[in-house]
Amino acid sequence: MDWDQLTEDLDDVGCALTPPLLTAEQCREISGWYDESERFRATIDMARYRFGSGQYRYFAYPLPEVIAELRASFFPHLLPIARAWAEKLGQPAPWPDSFEQWLDDCHRAGQERPTPILLRYQAGDWNALHRDLYGDLVFPLQVVIGLDRPGIDYDGGEFLLVEQRPRAQSRGTVTSLPQGHGLILTTRDRPVRSTRGWSTAPVRHGVSTVRSGLRHTLGLVFHDAA
Repeated sequence: MDWDQLTEDLDDVGCALTPPLLTAEQCREISGWYDESERFRATIDMARYRFGSGQYRYFAYPLPEVIAELRASFFPHLLPIARAWAEKLGQPAPWPDSFEQWLDDCHRAGQERPTPILLRYQAGDWNALHRDLYGDLVFPLQVVIGLDRPGIDYDGGEFLLVEQRPRAQSRGTVTSLPQGHGLILTTRDRPVRSTRGWSTAPVRHGVSTVRSGLRHTLGLVFHDAA
């Protein structure tokens, strides 16, 4: 992947679309796991918690190999971006060089539950704007991967990113996720230039209403949950 361009996109709008990460066959296989309850530690009904409408499931440890490899492979490329953002904002950068060490740090802090998720949306479902935090230890970037074909397997269901700009109105970014492609996005906050230098811009993300069909996505968060 062109990490210079991805970094530029992240610095510009807080998200960046990757080239294909998974084949169509892999996407279909992962989507099919949704009905295999033994793979998951929890199932969330979004309407019950007023998160929107639809359902998602948290994978249990041990993670499927492809998901563990994706998290471990992304981390060293995202780490320099995370550290650069922290430096601009004058914030601590508690992330070690090793992803395994970072997960150990999460577990020692009581954040022991895996956070990769598989989401399923049917017609009429949507996801409210939110942040995936889960505890005091937070990695500032995450990845969501489209598993179905927009415009073919489903309509609607665009990925939404909303940034609250310092002393200005919020800015929204809409992305249609091609099958197998990933979207790198801001987990919580990111640095933006202001008249006073660098300022913190809070960011939330969600999904617009699926108008028809079935939409699956894979979410990769790089910190574990308390």
